Amino acid sequence: MGPVNWGILGAANFALRHMGPALHAATGARLYALATPHAEKAGPFRAFCPDLVVHDSYAALLDDPAVEAVYIPLPNTLHVEWTMKALAAGKHVLCEKPLALGAAEIDPLITLRDKTGLFAAEAYMIVHHPQWHQVRTLLDDGAIGTLRHADVALSFNNPDPANIRNRPDTGGGALPDIGVYACSSVRFAARAEPRQMHASIHRENGVDTFAQIIGEMEGPKGTFTYGAMTSTRLAPRQEATFQGDAGLIRVLTPFNAGTFREAELHLERPGKPTQVIRYPMVNQYILQVENAVRTIRDGTPYPWTLEDARAGQAMIDRIFASEI
Repeated sequence: MGPVNWGILGAANFALRHMGPALHAATGARLYALATPHAEKAGPFRAFCPDLVVHDSYAALLDDPAVEAVYIPLPNTLHVEWTMKALAAGKHVLCEKPLALGAAEIDPLITLRDKTGLFAAEAYMIVHHPQWHQVRTLLDDGAIGTLRHADVALSFNNPDPANIRNRPDTGGGALPDIGVYACSSVRFAARAEPRQMHASIHRENGVDTFAQIIGEMEGPKGTFTYGAMTSTRLAPRQEATFQGDAGLIRVLTPFNAGTFREAELHLERPGKPTQVIRYPMVNQYILQVENAVRTIRDGTPYPWTLEDARAGQAMIDRIFASEI
């Protein structure tokens, strides 16, 4: 079969900088169409994809029979609505995170996915990066002994009140925007789910701008403590650490690999040299698209299902509910 023709709903800056080029470059994929009511926004996309078809509405793109799959980078409050519409139109869907603003909102998507037999997933790119599969393997193999503690930090400074990440009407806030990284990176790597959560949350203008989270999680090898910090009002920082009774794993660029800095993993154990694993030239967005294509074309299991997204959102819901 030929490449999967992808359309993008909306000319978001993230789609322009990351996912548009990934859809254009990925093996087995073709960036075919863009939907935007603002014709001038199509120009930068056509700079790297000259034959791009441009529709003036999202509905027109979904009506295009040549579009087989859609990528949705719309504001958070529109994700469920347009994922449902895309599935109803017979399109496969990769929707930007957060897929929903509450776990229960994902249930109708699961039902419609199963009814249609189409591919639908949250664009949680880190699970496609080999560093996170390496962390999971190291934990599975007991490389640091028994996991006792995991902690994650992710922050950037975005004070612009007009930005959608700072507006309650568009589902803004640090936890809705980046909480999935602080929560589901640990869930994925340690195959763990939360037991208890407690959070201190700061807000501005109706959205959370800082959260400090402590709690416990439980995986197949037992319970471990968990700590996380998310903020949209601090200098850029990201790191993840998994600490066992026989060593620790440091993930130096856990989320924006290749853009924040090069992905690098350190395995540190007493009495042994630190093992450093680097991942130059790995584009997790391209890998994400290629995995989606394999699922669409061959039925290859996708590493991040709607059920995974639901469980991650349930953890974020639990954090909000546990505010101290």
